[in-house]
Amino acid sequence: PGSRFPLEGASDADIGANAQLSYTLSPGEHFSLDLQRSEEYRESLFLVLTKSLDRETIPVHRLVLSASDGGRPSLTGTMELVISVLDANDNAPQFNQSVYKVQLPESAAEGTLVARVNATDPDVGSNGEVTFNTINTFPEKGLNLFILNPKTGEIRLSGSLDFEDVRSYEVQIEAKDKGTPPLSGHCKVVLEVLDVNDNAPEVWVTSLSVPVPEDASVGTVVALLSVSDRDSGANGRVRCWVWPALDVKSKDEKKTSVVLVLTKFLDRETIPVHRLVLTASDGGRPSLTGTMELVISVLDANDNAPEFNQSVFKVQLPENIAPGTVFCQLTATDKDQGSNREIYYS
Repeated sequence: PGSRFPLEGASDADIGANAQLSYTLSPGEHFSLDLQRSEEYRESLFLVLTKSLDRETIPVHRLVLSASDGGRPSLTGTMELVISVLDANDNAPQFNQSVYKVQLPESAAEGTLVARVNATDPDVGSNGEVTFNTINTFPEKGLNLFILNPKTGEIRLSGSLDFEDVRSYEVQIEAKDKGTPPLSGHCKVVLEVLDVNDNAPEVWVTSLSVPVPEDASVGTVVALLSVSDRDSGANGRVRCWVWPALDVKSKDEKKTSVVLVLTKFLDRETIPVHRLVLTASDGGRPSLTGTMELVISVLDANDNAPEFNQSVFKVQLPENIAPGTVFCQLTATDKDQGSNREIYYS
């Protein structure tokens, strides 16, 4: 504002008062006239800018300049001033959203479109040409996970997502024009990674009480196990069972610890070693399963008495048999083992 632009004044072929000219400009808030008269010099007419121009609001100003003489009646001449406003890089690119919120499953393939950001610049020419670039990614491991097209603003996956590793990413994007100096605008894309049931439950032994005495009472704790599933929600909710059947009870509400409990009495002489398969399944669809084998040996208890192969032995001896003669051999067996099966006769 205050800039002055010289105008060529009007001419009048009359003389004296009939050639005394005055000027008026059609009403407007951006321009005014300044007429300077001097006895020594020819009068000078200037167009003065009174308010800053804005090409994006009014790209062309059309003004009517009138010149009137001092005659009676007064005569008037007019001309039109067409003022085209040249663009200046006075507008920074603006995104249509400051935050783009996106959700993608962790199974999304490489090349999947994450988001398409859009920024506009009301300037023209190079002042309005916008390019996009990534200025930061949180966490940093996402730096090579996304590819941004600098012209279209498309963001695509260049790797694989893993909900169990990183659950959300924030990508900060800059839109910059090609003016001098360039102006820029900013936005961010927040990507929420959705869980997919891609992890099977894992089972491991925390403590194992083996071998188990065969005279152990029902309800005896055989093993303490831990169960985990890296997925979340229903995908990470686990239930367990054992085959052949032993009682399985949850030790905590989250079912991450379970105990194996005897549900019936053991008999080493029938089954000396139990091979149990513990199965853990999650609540995903489809469900994933993890298994583990437990080998539980049974410790002998002295629960079997020696048994003769017959209860009565009938023997006939001659009365003249010599002392020390073996006339019968008795045999007894015991199903227990170790010292529990060592037999003495009396």
